[in-house]
Amino acid sequence: MELYLVRHGETVWNAEGKLQGTRDIPLNSKGRELAGLLGRRLENTHIDLIFSSPLIRAYETACLIRGYRNIEIIRDDRLREISFGVEEGSYFKSWDTQDSPYKYFFLTKETAKYVPPEGGETLQQVCNRTKEFVQSEIEPLWEKYQRVMVVAHGALNAALTCYLENRGVEDFWGPGLFKNCEERIYEYDGKCWRVK
Repeated sequence: MELYLVRHGETVWNAEGKLQGTRDIPLNSKGRELAGLLGRRLENTHIDLIFSSPLIRAYETACLIRGYRNIEIIRDDRLREISFGVEEGSYFKSWDTQDSPYKYFFLTKETAKYVPPEGGETLQQVCNRTKEFVQSEIEPLWEKYQRVMVVAHGALNAALTCYLENRGVEDFWGPGLFKNCEERIYEYDGKCWRVK
């Protein structure tokens, strides 16, 4: 079975450099265009089922990728983006400094040292819920379906790849942050995952 991981299209907050987290920010016109282009590129690729974050930016991306095809989209709360707590809506560049509070700096630099803002999630918490999602929802489908897609978020997809590639939070970002509407493909043989 193949698993396509996709990050949602661009939003106004992406373009402005703001941390969205669990805030329900819709796609902007560029984000809709990117999702539509990906949908057209994949229109001849058979997809059995799509799982989506419940947040509108991911769900709208999933709908635009699906287009007119009859593919079920299941929204799952475990696929929502990491929570940045009280700091959602702040500018990412304000975090990218050694002087930033709560060790926000380590979100991208030394992820094992990252401490979330008040009300936020740790990277390990996000990894735990994505692992549970894959084990309970995706892996049992490996003999039933040929291809499944997950449409979610930057940090959420990084957490998913931690499980799929057997990485810990110390290497949370692995090959890097997904770009908007970027997809990565994995294969599962019933025992282990590998990058395709």
